[in-house]
Amino acid sequence: MDRLSVNLCGITLDNPVIPASGTFGYGYEFAEIYDINCLGTFSFKGTTKQPRFGNPTPRIAECTAGMINAVGLQNPGVEKVIAEELPRLKQVFHKPVMANVSGFSVEDYAFTCEQLDKEEQVGWLEVNVSCPNVHGGGMSFGTRPEAAAEVTRAVKAVTTKPVIIKLSPNVTDITEIAKACEAAGADGISLINTLLGMRIDLKTRRPVIANTMGGFSGPAIFPVALRMVYQVARAVKIPVVGMGGVSSAEDVLEMMLAGATAVEIGAQNLVDPMASKRIIDALPAVMDRYHINSLSEITGGVKNG
Repeated sequence: MDRLSVNLCGITLDNPVIPASGTFGYGYEFAEIYDINCLGTFSFKGTTKQPRFGNPTPRIAECTAGMINAVGLQNPGVEKVIAEELPRLKQVFHKPVMANVSGFSVEDYAFTCEQLDKEEQVGWLEVNVSCPNVHGGGMSFGTRPEAAAEVTRAVKAVTTKPVIIKLSPNVTDITEIAKACEAAGADGISLINTLLGMRIDLKTRRPVIANTMGGFSGPAIFPVALRMVYQVARAVKIPVVGMGGVSSAEDVLEMMLAGATAVEIGAQNLVDPMASKRIIDALPAVMDRYHINSLSEITGGVKNG
């Protein structure tokens, strides 16, 4: 294996860098800037059973060392993603791609995953359990171990490809949810999704975001994300994909030492469209600086004490 390559749920990646869902579209916009085949893979825009227009505007608020977004899972729905987006994606990206899936009922998740599982280019299904359960009082599937496990079991029952459950950090004990997903058959865990945040406009005295609150991401959340990756990687035996505020090659190495097999880059892609390529290009020199011969050898290598 090349010194940058890693194995994620049985599929070899040329490197561990993965643009995160919601920050990379379906890839072809970024393909106009650089050859995106340099990526390990990428997680395309979150897909739901039905088309979604998303939340009212404004949806974005800037913060110190980060941003808040409340886009509301805007997407054309799984039928159109398969018919229109994936053929365009295939023209510019020639590796297995990660399909990110959202849903508002267990049946939604199972239906969408079953459809995407049939697509040849889809290598992994990344299942976002941060969505509200419309049939269960509106609480996010990812806030209760039982609910997250129920989604996991339903998806695994109708798919053949690796299922990676994406966890919300807005919980008391993320390890209990990760362990429940593992017990239900998950092939991997990805974390963290955005923290919950808000901003207030001093002139109008109203929330900046029309939805009042939104997902807080960016470099400011990196220490929280790193801590949770560390905890989850020690609680489960399946691979962990780390994300949350990653903006440099050094951050990637920290995530891997904490226990991540691969690392997703989110908000940084919105600040710098070249961020993921820049990080990949920087990895060899940074590895040399810290005497790392192979990335596949450092996962979970942090020393205690």
